Amino acid sequence: MPVLRPVAAPELDAERAFLAEARAALARMHQEVEERDVPLIGGEDNDERFTNEANERAKRMRTQALLDLPDVPLFFGRLDYEAGTIEGIDLIYIGRRHVHDGSGTPLVIDWRAPVSVPFYRATRSDRQHVLMRRRYGFSDVAELTGFEDEPLIGAGETDQADAFLRAEIERPRTGPMRDIVATIQPEQDDLVRAPLHPSVCVQGAPGTGKTAVGLHRVAYLLYTERERLTRGGVVIVGPNRSFLSYIRKVLPALGEVDVRQITIDELINQPATATDEPAAARLKSDVRMAGVLHRALWSYVTAPTEGILYSKGSQRFRVHDYEVVDIVAALRESTRYAPGRDALAQRIAHAVLVLMEQRGESPDDRTQNAVARSKPVKAMLDTVWPRVAPAQVLHRLLSDADFLAQCAGDEFSADECADLLWQKPARSWKSAKWSAADILLLDELEDLIERRSGSLGHLVLDEAQDLSAMQLRALGRRCRTGSATVLGDLAQATAAAAAGPWERVLGHLGKSDALVVELDRGFRVPDQIINFAAKLLPQIAPTLGVPRGVRTVADALTIARTGEDTFVPALVEACRTALAGDGSVALIAADDQVAALRDALVEAGLQPALLGATEDEMDTSRLVCVPATLAKGLEFDSVVVAEPAQIVAAEPRGLQRLYVVLTRAVSSLQIVHATSLPTALI
Repeated sequence: MPVLRPVAAPELDAERAFLAEARAALARMHQEVEERDVPLIGGEDNDERFTNEANERAKRMRTQALLDLPDVPLFFGRLDYEAGTIEGIDLIYIGRRHVHDGSGTPLVIDWRAPVSVPFYRATRSDRQHVLMRRRYGFSDVAELTGFEDEPLIGAGETDQADAFLRAEIERPRTGPMRDIVATIQPEQDDLVRAPLHPSVCVQGAPGTGKTAVGLHRVAYLLYTERERLTRGGVVIVGPNRSFLSYIRKVLPALGEVDVRQITIDELINQPATATDEPAAARLKSDVRMAGVLHRALWSYVTAPTEGILYSKGSQRFRVHDYEVVDIVAALRESTRYAPGRDALAQRIAHAVLVLMEQRGESPDDRTQNAVARSKPVKAMLDTVWPRVAPAQVLHRLLSDADFLAQCAGDEFSADECADLLWQKPARSWKSAKWSAADILLLDELEDLIERRSGSLGHLVLDEAQDLSAMQLRALGRRCRTGSATVLGDLAQATAAAAAGPWERVLGHLGKSDALVVELDRGFRVPDQIINFAAKLLPQIAPTLGVPRGVRTVADALTIARTGEDTFVPALVEACRTALAGDGSVALIAADDQVAALRDALVEAGLQPALLGATEDEMDTSRLVCVPATLAKGLEFDSVVVAEPAQIVAAEPRGLQRLYVVLTRAVSSLQIVHATSLPTALI
């Protein structure tokens, strides 16, 4: 934790005693919930079982949320208020969760409560009735080691908050990401506490804390809108499992344990069994495919060539073909495919009932349903509006060149259609194997056939700049009535099929009304590193401004040119130098290079882990070898980058990937290269 000024022993002892009292109170709260009997409703019907299961689950979640995490400080700040500001209270302790004593008197106030807001926003010019703000320092095992007082009246230092922020950021780290609840800045707090609606999109430069903002926003929304969000659920979608493993402990540390953190593939929940060529994958991810799929599906609906003759005893009732044509045309304009098919049967049956009434009969709903299920109507449906499966439509589209050309219209060129077609189609749609891009197309077709029911309460998309149009549409379908927090940096868009500017991203997601906010103060990356990486911006994101670093760190950036024969020894030495300091160290290299470099480090006597091999590499090793494609969203105290030119050459958006790699360091960045740096960096 930050190193704070020496504090008189009696006052520090008093604070430690209060911390012990608060921890004991939290333990009592946890025990009370654990021992509390869950009311069970008798009976065996589904509603009663559901209620009992919900009650049990609520108790389990509450018990888990009240666990005292030994390495997480129970409180991190204190506000001393003017007398009378809060009835009966002159000061409050602010922490990650609410804690009260046996009589219900609050000991620690949740950071999300309105009364805690001045801790983040009060200034000398706008004190908000605060006399003094106190920030606490803790050891890595949550032992209180000191505190720093910031008076908001009278004479005093004006940069204490910045000094505390710097000290907290530069505190050596190992393992997963930490929360930033003690150091949230005003512009971040505005986003964290923004209302549930409208959705929020954060364009955040490297080191601005956009991921932390998104996670703390989830915690805040669950505090203010828990009942509303619990109905639909909250989901965080990250780019890969390594990233999700890195952020996994933030929300539990804030007392929130019931949030799913998954990749988009896990959310769609249909594993890919095939791979696409890059050109095909890019085209399948294009929003133009939505129109192609729509036309492909509705091409199965055809005009009838004859009417229907329905027999009832000796009576015959005829619905002419032109009447069926009108019914089909009206339904095509107003419904999805499967409900339209059902409605067609009912509309035809209704037309028959009208004929019956004209002959003096009195048919009812049972008669209409019987007509709708009759053989003549079923035969008409199978001819005019056949039942189809998503895989059936997509298999035909990717196997039949003429059908694809017909559905593509003017949206895809002949060459693009050729890229989309399977070279060796499966014999039938039931035996077809689907790629990750195909699965999104199947998901689109499934929704065109029948609307997906339900909606998430809130959806968080991190590293959203890499999502394709079809991915965004799939995500939007799962959050139709809920809100979203969209996080990313357009300069870090490395995916070939990335959707583009934020207005386009939000449009595909179905959240065009979202508030777009830019964070450009890089708290976590030293200014020298940001300025160096920003040399790439004119080529990779010319419309974005240059981010501002708020910290300058001595010797933050070093660049070493080596010969080919001395490259690996120089890289090993750079890692040794980084390990001589404190905190986490990453060696980042092109994906096809990283395994060999890891072996070289092992041979040199170091003990590196390889990111991506499991989900706990950053928990178990200070030195982690990171493939460049997995570096996004991560941060390390020290970073060693191997051969930037190879990172650039490895993929079409290599310069964007290099920008990501260069901005992962919190304290120091060493670049080791035997080949020339990319021209933009020279």
